[in-house]
Amino acid sequence: MTDQQNAGWTGGERVFGDFAPGMVHYTDRVLFDEVWERPDLSKRDRSLVTVAALTAMGKLDQLQFHLDFARQNGVSDHELKEALLHLAFYAGWPNGMGATTVLKNIIEKD
Repeated sequence: MTDQQNAGWTGGERVFGDFAPGMVHYTDRVLFDEVWERPDLSKRDRSLVTVAALTAMGKLDQLQFHLDFARQNGVSDHELKEALLHLAFYAGWPNGMGATTVLKNIIEKD
């Protein structure tokens, strides 16, 4: 089966197109088509783990996508707020504040 036939996720392709084909391949085919589809964790749980990791590292650009994706995967706004508060004590207050600001902007945009 070719990559084109196996394609489910196309976020990398939408962002990078032909600019970075390796990044597109690993984002779309490996990370989202394979890793995110593994059955041993739900997408909801994967989203919470991803939000925690990105918050701890202060990766606000990626949090923009993953907080919204977590909502699509069944994590409520209240649960995300609570998770970010909890993370602030373990990942650092500035990281928690930054992530909470990103979530606030996402919620207010809706």
